[in-house]
Amino acid sequence: MSEINLPGDVDTVVKTAKTYARDLAERTLATAVVAAGGVAVAAGPAAMFHASFWETMAAAGIAAAGTLLKGMLARAFGSKNSASLAKGV
Repeated sequence: MSEINLPGDVDTVVKTAKTYARDLAERTLATAVVAAGGVAVAAGPAAMFHASFWETMAAAGIAAAGTLLKGMLARAFGSKNSASLAKGV
């Protein structure tokens, strides 16, 4: 039977996953808030663009979903404890 070698002890692996999850959650929530604010500001003064509350939330959700997918890809190809695609960030 072969042994499974993890890249560190259990505490290190758990801390890395926890750091990554916190980073990804923060980035996703921040994107949703900024996108909702951007749509709300654009809908106010621009006569050509009127968005309801639900349209604003949908736009924010789409932006947040994109951030979530990007962060998941970053975990696969970048640093294991960051949702950034840049190495070492």
